[in-house]
Amino acid sequence: MAGGNYAYPLDSGWSTEELIAVTNLYQVVEDAYEIGVSRSKILKAYADFKKVVSSKAFEKQLSRQFAKVSGYEIYQVVRRAQTDESSKIKMEG
Repeated sequence: MAGGNYAYPLDSGWSTEELIAVTNLYQVVEDAYEIGVSRSKILKAYADFKKVVSSKAFEKQLSRQFAKVSGYEIYQVVRRAQTDESSKIKMEG
């Protein structure tokens, strides 16, 4: 959904720093599908995201919501970054 105009799933209780961390992961995932992004950037963004969203259930809920509005899968991007030794990750489709 390149160039999509949609709202990110966010929690109104998050601080500005937390909002930035979560939004950054969403943007990195978009980049992984649209233009490609460094593996280290994905892993860093995910680590920062996990500091905000430590609950696996809440992570899955946000991931589902993000996939619904964007068409992009956070899990697939993070999994590939964790298992692929390439310096740049570019998702297909």
